[in-house]
Amino acid sequence: MANPDFEELVETFAFLDDWEDRYRHVIDMGKAMPPLEDALRVPATKVDGCASQVWLVPKIEGDVFTFRGESDAMIVRGLIAVLHTLYSGQRVADVLAIDAPAELGRLGLNDHLSAQRSNGLRAMVQRIRETAAAA
Repeated sequence: MANPDFEELVETFAFLDDWEDRYRHVIDMGKAMPPLEDALRVPATKVDGCASQVWLVPKIEGDVFTFRGESDAMIVRGLIAVLHTLYSGQRVADVLAIDAPAELGRLGLNDHLSAQRSNGLRAMVQRIRETAAAA
């Protein structure tokens, strides 16, 4: 089960009438994220497999996982914000236990993203899981 912030996001998506409203909400979530400094946009933080440019900067303090991210595409930046809601603040062991496809499916993302966006989302989830597994 996801954290309370993600559960709130699921409730928000259920409240929104159509996918266009949900799409706008995802974009607004991305716009609300603080920008990633240029110094952190380096090959080591870049996520391969995304059609857009994507950088994820994970941080583990004690056993708590969090990350920052950035993309040059508004919808992808919003997807980073969705993943941040799902994963950030979780214990590392819990990050590995999250069934991201199932949780994201609760938002209906699987049905409304292009194949390229879906591949990029999977690549971001994989990077998050690899980071948690290495901790």
